[in-house]
Formats: sequence, structure tokens, C-alpha cells
Amino acid sequence: MIKTIHINQIEDLMPLLSEQDWREDIHRNRSSYVYRGMPNTEFKMVTTLKRCCKELQKSLEPAILNNFAKYAVIEDPTIAQSIWRQMILGQHHSLPTRLLDWTHSALVALHFAVEEDNLDAMEDHDSMVWRIDMNEIHSLLPEPYQEVIRKNVSSVFSVDMLTEVTNSLDQYDADMGKDSMVVIEPPSIGPRIVNQYSFFSIIPTEMDDVEGFLDKNTDNTVVYIIDRHLRWRVRDMLDQLNMSERIVYPGLDGLSKWIARHYFVK
Repeated sequence: MIKTIHINQIEDLMPLLSEQDWREDIHRNRSSYVYRGMPNTEFKMVTTLKRCCKELQKSLEPAILNNFAKYAVIEDPTIAQSIWRQMILGQHHSLPTRLLDWTHSALVALHFAVEEDNLDAMEDHDSMVWRIDMNEIHSLLPEPYQEVIRKNVSSVFSVDMLTEVTNSLDQYDADMGKDSMVVIEPPSIGPRIVNQYSFFSIIPTEMDDVEGFLDKNTDNTVVYIIDRHLRWRVRDMLDQLNMSERIVYPGLDGLSKWIARHYFVK
């Protein structure tokens, strides 16, 4: 079941920013949560592949990835070896894929929750941060996937780990059905992935309703609703904490977006 928490004042953010569990075995604090910031509570968790190809996503996805790999080989000669690497590199460069973006950083998620193309609309709607528990999500996986997790003493898949189980989209879809999915940590192929502390969930074709899947199958999923009147306050706080476009989009494009927003006249 999905739990909803409303953020109406800045102090309400503290539980979100300090979520960690004490690990008695290593005497350290650790978190198995990943977050997804969305600027409007009316938005649904839909992949770019589904938005682009709609009901033809299953038949068109192989062609999209094959063509991407064919032309991207000049940038990455090993790209043909893994369907998952093709998908991650493509997602990084705006290719329509079945991946949904997540981050291990609540601050990064908050940045995306208060990001707005039209800053005049900042207070027109509430925004949200989703939180899921990777351990809980992976407890729903078929046994061969859980065995790879245990063998590698990990809570998240890498490209190599997932390839151990399957390198086939059809097999992955058959294994997952509509009641499980893999969360994967991408290789550090660029500073944007590193700075955003990026993770991805790989949505199986049969999972038409991601929110419905989370509500039915999980107990630790939370959606934090940020009141629209608090969004500018959160945005200003994040700037002081050095969490801005300049960080999440390294390079001159991010720098320019940061400066433009800094000088925006309300």
C-alpha cells in the first residue's frame, strides 16, 4: 500500500532527508530507498517508450534499440554486447526506453520535484517525491534474480549482474510479468549520472500501471506531496545546499539554466 505524506512546511522535510536504517552487522547507517521527484502531482509514472510508441511499444522497442546500437557503436564499441547497456546509454541521451529514473539522493529528487520549465507556474500545482525500497522491490523477483543479488552481496543490480540472468527483453518480460521489476544502478558513463546518483527501474511490458503495482505489492512505498506554496522555499533551500541545475546537469547548459532561474523575476 502506498503511504501519502504531505509536506506543508520546511521542517516536514526532515524525515525525508534523514531516512536511514541502522545496520547492526556493519555498525553503520544505510538506506535501501531510491527516490523520484516529479514536478506535478497529476503526472503518472510512464516510461518514455510508452509515451512514444503507445500500444506498439513491445514490437517497436527492439528496432529502437537495434538502430541506436548500430549508430552509437562509434561512441561505445561494446554496446552490442548488452541490451541493458544499450538501454541505459540511450536513456542518458533521451532515447525512448522502458526505464524510469530514480536517485539514491533525496536532495536530487527534491530538485526535480521543484524544477519547472515555466517558473511563473511554480505555485500553480503541488509536486511530489516518490520513495521505494529496493530490498522490498527485489524480494518480489523470481528466484534466479534473487540468487544473483545474494551471490553478489548487493541490494541492487548492475548491468553485468542482470546479464547473468538474462540479456533478452522477451525473457525479462516473461520472468517479471506485471508484479515485479528490477532496479539497476547504471555504470558511470557520464558526470550527469554520477552527480544525479542515478538508478533505473526496468518496467516490464505487461506493467501498465506502475503506481498500481506499488500499491498492491509494497508496504514501504511513500509519496511525499509538496504543497505548491512551499515550492519556492524548497527551491531556495536547495540552492543554498548546492543542489541546482549546475550540479545535476554538469556543463554549460546546466550552468545557463541555473543562472537564468537565479535572475528570474517573480
